Amino acid sequence: MSFAIQHDRAAHRFETQVDGVDCELDYTLAAGVLTITHTGVPGEVGGRGIASALVQAAMDAARAEGWKVVPACSYASAWITRHPEYQDLCR
Repeated sequence: MSFAIQHDRAAHRFETQVDGVDCELDYTLAAGVLTITHTGVPGEVGGRGIASALVQAAMDAARAEGWKVVPACSYASAWITRHPEYQDLCR
């Protein structure tokens, strides 16, 4: 399933809306390091791969920008373990 994910650089957030419900991934950015601090998908839209799509969007943005990534959020950390093709970005 594909989601319309927006990158709000000013808010340090990747976000999408599914069935009228807001879903987000929050991060900090300092010295070329994107630290994923929170991934939030409310239960009423959970189980559809939304969190996975948000983390992948963040990882793809990090790769495009040349940033390293610290998966401080437990979901992002588990996601990176399952996707070895992104582990080169991890710090």
